[in-house]
Parts: sequence; C-alpha cells; structure tokens
Amino acid sequence: MLDILVYEERQQVAAGEAGPCLEYLLQHRILETLCTLGKAEYPPGMRQQVFQFFSKVLAQVQHPLLHYLSVHRPVQKLLRLGGSVPGSLTEKEEVQFTSVLCSKIQQDPELLTYILEGKKIISRKKAPRESTALSKDSACHADKDHFHSSAPDKGSQLDGEHCGAQALNSHLPAETEGPESGTGESTLITSLLGLCKSKKSRVALKAQENLLLLVSVASPAAATYLVQSSPCCVAIAEHLCQLYRSLPAFLDPADIAALEGISWRLPSAPSDEASFPGKEALAAFLGWFDYCDHLITEAHAVVADTLAKAVADKLFVETLQPQLLHVSEQSILTSTALLTAMLRQLRSPALLQEAVAFLLGPDQQPAALEDNPRTLCSHLIRHCDHLSDEISIATLRLFEELLQKPHEQVIRDLVLCNLDGRLYVARGSPEPESYEDTLDLEEDPYFTDDGFLDCGFSPSAKPRAAPPTSAPGKTAVTEIVNSFLCLVPEEAKTSAFLEETGYDTYVHDAYGLFQECSSRVAPWGWPLGPAPLDLHEPERPFFEGPFLQVLFDRMARILDQPYSLNLQVTSVLSRLALFPHPHIHEYLLDPYINLAPGCRSLFSVLVRVIGDLMQRIQRVPQFPGKLLLVRKQLMGQVPGEQLDHQILLQGVVVLEEFCKELAAIAFVKFPPHGPQLNLSPPPEGQV
Repeated sequence: MLDILVYEERQQVAAGEAGPCLEYLLQHRILETLCTLGKAEYPPGMRQQVFQFFSKVLAQVQHPLLHYLSVHRPVQKLLRLGGSVPGSLTEKEEVQFTSVLCSKIQQDPELLTYILEGKKIISRKKAPRESTALSKDSACHADKDHFHSSAPDKGSQLDGEHCGAQALNSHLPAETEGPESGTGESTLITSLLGLCKSKKSRVALKAQENLLLLVSVASPAAATYLVQSSPCCVAIAEHLCQLYRSLPAFLDPADIAALEGISWRLPSAPSDEASFPGKEALAAFLGWFDYCDHLITEAHAVVADTLAKAVADKLFVETLQPQLLHVSEQSILTSTALLTAMLRQLRSPALLQEAVAFLLGPDQQPAALEDNPRTLCSHLIRHCDHLSDEISIATLRLFEELLQKPHEQVIRDLVLCNLDGRLYVARGSPEPESYEDTLDLEEDPYFTDDGFLDCGFSPSAKPRAAPPTSAPGKTAVTEIVNSFLCLVPEEAKTSAFLEETGYDTYVHDAYGLFQECSSRVAPWGWPLGPAPLDLHEPERPFFEGPFLQVLFDRMARILDQPYSLNLQVTSVLSRLALFPHPHIHEYLLDPYINLAPGCRSLFSVLVRVIGDLMQRIQRVPQFPGKLLLVRKQLMGQVPGEQLDHQILLQGVVVLEEFCKELAAIAFVKFPPHGPQLNLSPPPEGQV
C-alpha cells in the first residue's frame, strides 16, 4: 500500500495533486480501520505494524495529510494508544511515530495547534459548517473521482480539511465520541512525556529530542496555545518534582557535589566503585533538571518563561523551600546541597531569573543592623553561621555558586546595596596624607613583633607613609600587596620552608578568575571609580549587610573553626574580592581606607585575628615545629596524627594562604586590568 502511494505521487504531474489511490485511502477510512486493528492487537503484533505504517506514510507521502479528518482522527487515536502503557513493547515504533509528527510541525508550525487540539477542533468546526457542507462540496469538487486538493496556505492551516477534506468526509457518519474526546487533552505532549520516562535510554533520548523540537517552534500563536491549552509545562515540572521526591532522605553533600557533568543527552553513569546509595536516582533528577534548563534555553520565549515559572513554583517554592526552612538539620543539609548542584548546572536566563528571585526575593534596600527579615534569603544567610558546621559549609557553597552566576541582582542585593554612598569612609575631615592615620594598627600587639622588620615595620615605628599621589601605579600596588603579605608574622609562616615562592603562586589563578569575572559583569555598566564623597552630608551609621556581617564574623573566628569551614569562608570572600566594582575593591582590598567610627573592613578583621594569634603563639610550646608539621599533614606529605592545638594550627595555615590569595587578587586587579586605587585621594574624596 505504501509503495503504491509513493509511486502514484511520483507520477503526478501537478504538485499537490491527490491521485485516485490516495483518494481511496482517505475516503474509505482505511487508516481508521488499521488503527482499530492496532488497538485490538488483532492479529498479534498488529500494533507495531500500524505504528510503522503511519510513520512511513506521513514521512514519505509529500501531500499534506494531517489536515484531513480521516487522517487526523486516527492519528489522535494512535497517540492516545501509544502514551498509555509504560514500558510498552512498541516504544521504539511509538517514538518514531512522534518523531515524524514533530518533524511535520517543525516544517509547518501552524500544525501544532491543530494537532494538539485533537478532536475538539473537529466538533467545534463541524457544527457551523453542516448547513453549508453541500454547497462547499459542490463548489470545491463537483466530481469526487477527480478530487484535487492543494496544500493549505499558512493563513488557513488551522481550517482542517478545507474543501477537499469536507468533500471526502461530509457523507461519512460521525464517529462515536469517546469519553476523552472533548477534553482537548494534548495527546502528543502526554505521549512524548510518557516516552521520556522510558527505561530504554535511546527511546527516552529520542522522545526528549522530539519534545525539544516541539517547544522551539517559531510561531507565537502555536507557542501561546502550547502553554495556555496544554499540560506541557506543568507536566514537565511535575515530573521533575516526582524525581526529587524519589531521592533518598539522606544524601551526603560530598556525594552530591562529586556527581558533576550530568547531562540529559548522556545515559546515567554505570555503577562503579564510586557508587553510593541513591546515585541513580540523583543522576536521574539532575539529568531531568538539565533537560528542563535546556528546554527553557531553546524554547520559544513564551514557552520558556512559562516553563521557568512552573519549575520555580513546583520545585523551588512548593518542594524545596519547606525543606530549606525545616527544623531538621538533615533536611536543610540535603536540600541546600541539591540546590547548589542545580545552580551549578543552570544556564538558561529565564530559569536563572526565577532562581534568583526565589533565593533573594525582590530587589532589596540596604539592610539596617536591627532588621530581622523573615525571608528565605535571611534564613540562608543565618545558616552560614549555623550551629552545625556541615550546614554552614553547605550554605556557603550555595552562595559561592550563586556569586558565579551572570545576574547582577545577586551581587547587588548581597553586597553592593550596603556599600552605596561609601558610608564606611569617615566624613567631616580631609583624607589623611599618610597611612598612619588610616587605621589604628599600632594598638594591636602584633605590631611590636620583630617578625615585621622585613616588611617595613619596626617595634617602635608606625606603618610607612603613603607614596605620593603622583605615583599611584606600581608603587601603590606594591604597598597594598605588602600590606597583606606582612600581616602574618614570620614565626607563623611555613610556606618558605617548603620551597614555595609565596603569593605569586596564586597570581596565575587569580588572573584567570578575574578575567572571567570581568567578562561576566561587563554588560552591567559598573563605574570605573568610587562615587565621590559628599563631605557636607551628615554621617549615617554604616552596616555592611547581613551577608558580609556573617562572613566577617566567621573570619574573625578562623583560629577556632574546623579547617574545611575556614576553607569555604575564605573561598567566598576571595570570590567577592574578584568583582571589579570600585566599592567592593575599596572595601575589601584597600588596607589604608579611612574607616568611619565603628566600621570594620576585611583588612581590619584580619588585623584583629593576627593580634589574637600573637597572644596565642606564646602559649603553644614548639609552635613553629608543630605548625610546619600540620602544614605537611594538610599537603599529604606526612601521615596525619592528632596534635594539641590542631584547629589553631590549621587556622594559621589557612590564614597565611588567604592573605597571599588576597595579595594576588589585588595585584591582578590593578590597571590596566582593574580599578585604580589612588592611595592619597584629594580632600573631596574623588578617586
């Protein structure tokens, strides 16, 4: 039958002309008969043959068939038949059938609405045309034996049969409508979603590619119908939530973080020695999330926005938020780690916007110290200073991942909104002419230590005077780099004993990260220099904001916290320091800023930590030897063994490396690569 139809079409002279064999196929409802036999599986194996025949007919016959009622009706039946049985033996044929339909829709996007509407379009258009059916038939085709139907143009695609189909089908008895007929259910969508859940990876992948093809159609009308009158977006988000709920109650955050590179195009990684309980379920969830993200990226804008909103509502708000706010530490830990993994995979702008709105809420105003908002963001920030170190580490990882996303609201709400106006700079008096007036460093006990002689400090001297204003380039960066490198006293340094060259080991990495960060924020139009100070403006209290507050508080306790927690705190702070905004650069990386009374900066926090360290060193016997041993343990050069003051010693190692990292970041951010700090600004405060 297929060979005859194809041969006949090739022999036709006029394009789009239907030959007598095709007329016979349509007029005698042969496709509907085949569909009925396939549904009954009579004879056995008939369903598979019917799917194959439909696929080949629609693919190989060039004449537009889907507009005919006698083709459209059995196609709808076959779609309902295919998507109804999970794990069907005909999955391969079903996915091939849907592939042909999606290919036809891609060629003619206006078909999408017609296919998705199912029988509803038939019953709606049949009634008003019954009275004029005979006149239309006679006008269009006086002789059915010489039936000719041209392909409908773009403007009349949704008119279904239009003339020729009316002629062929008007005399046929109306089919008895089934219970599902008038629902308008999108059988193509539900069939594809059912096949996406197949255990056969190739079938699932092909179905996902077909669904991707469907949502990326270029027609605005078809895209609007897809989101308003089909269960597409909600069903995709519901399946994502179903996969989330199937995850084990306990998942190790380290296992979640280690499962990287999950892609919807690749099957789940096979079980191996790195397997852990729940790995397959986790891979399935992250794979479908990656697929949703890819759908939103490729879909028509109307579909993308609706699908992103559905994922945000169903997964973020209804499923994740209760767990993030739960009193159970295990719920908080697992949900935070999973959210971090999702952020790591997230690429689509529409879904990123929804994720940022979910985590941070609407654009925030500068926070006051006494504010106690009950938003999700405030809860997450408090989790950074949780009684459970594991929760603190997991939440800090979440914020570090968030800071790497190309969305200005993240850095704006967390940091910049509190630095506007530079309230951290002292007002009412001219800017100092030398560094000795910028920080009251001489009050800290470590400044009387002989270990700082090499850095320009002496037991009886204050810090060196600032270089002149006319030389803010290389001299300025040298002064700032040395300020961070000289913070840790010589007796608390160990890198020199291991033949490490110092902070320059960080310069290469810092340069790459800074270039990446700069390219990410370039479209945001940040200023090149800090806003000028208004000396006549009355002083207002400065608050660094809850995010910087918790980071500074954690940094102040670096000598008393576990090693892994210290690594995460310093990692987040170094990420912040990389941002090329002049206020962030000034507040985090300028050691000589003239702080307003009661304010603290990152450098002043480090100064207090060093002062505390200098007092503790005196109480630890054989401190240099133990510190070197701990560093070798952390590097894996010697076996690990428990020592007295182990947390303190590990904290000192992290502190030394963090100061070198900040020095490297300050170095790579100077001109021509970053904002220029004039270390002796004019009285009006302009830079």
